[in-house]
Amino acid sequence: MPDQPQARPGPPLRVLVADDNPVVRAGLTALLGTHPDMDVVAQATNGEEAVREAGRHHPDVALLDVRMPGTDGLTALPELAALCPVMMLTYSTEPQVVAEALRRGATGYLVHGEFTAAELVAAVRALREGRPTISATVSTSLGVSYKPSHESHAPASQMQPVVAQSSKTRPAHASRLHRRIPNHSNRPSFGLSSREVEVMDLIASGMNNRQIAATCFISEKTVKNHINHIFAKLHTSTRSEAIAHWLGTAHRGWPR
Repeated sequence: MPDQPQARPGPPLRVLVADDNPVVRAGLTALLGTHPDMDVVAQATNGEEAVREAGRHHPDVALLDVRMPGTDGLTALPELAALCPVMMLTYSTEPQVVAEALRRGATGYLVHGEFTAAELVAAVRALREGRPTISATVSTSLGVSYKPSHESHAPASQMQPVVAQSSKTRPAHASRLHRRIPNHSNRPSFGLSSREVEVMDLIASGMNNRQIAATCFISEKTVKNHINHIFAKLHTSTRSEAIAHWLGTAHRGWPR
């Protein structure tokens, strides 16, 4: 008896990736490209290119950085959001930037380093269905209460901090990362930049350089550069010394 015909899957989700960092673009394209239901149909290095490529390729969703040379993400956002749902995917965590992005039509807002690869893929799929995803630090600072502009593809009642909810199943270091930014004034930073603090938190969690690079969407060489700067600022020469110094003071100001 011949096999019954298989149901043909629907067309893949068409994604546009807009970021001026070629490493980030390549990483996102490679990650999403491993899923048969997704297809990165266009890339852009600034907001103007993003709008042009969206008009040309008609993506189902767009991932958009905030700060880019030329036309930045916030400037291009209203026009791009009128063409497809837009997820801000950026390092920017300033409340005023987040609020402005949501006001201009962004459906969701994810911060690099605050999600796993699986969570990003789930967020992109949810975006096409009009279900927003917001990083935990962002949803905490805003209270997840905002009124979308008329271009937005999802009503305010649908706004859910999906990434924050998933933290229940995450390891302890991920929860620390989510709590870090709102409480950074409660403990010393040793002069570390926000990116160095993020890298140091990941080091303390037990990640190696390759894992940190994948989590932050940066190269291993960049990770090594950050670690060298961290060691200098912490006056340490080894990973174990840095972790001991960092954890010996960093946790005092964190909520338990």
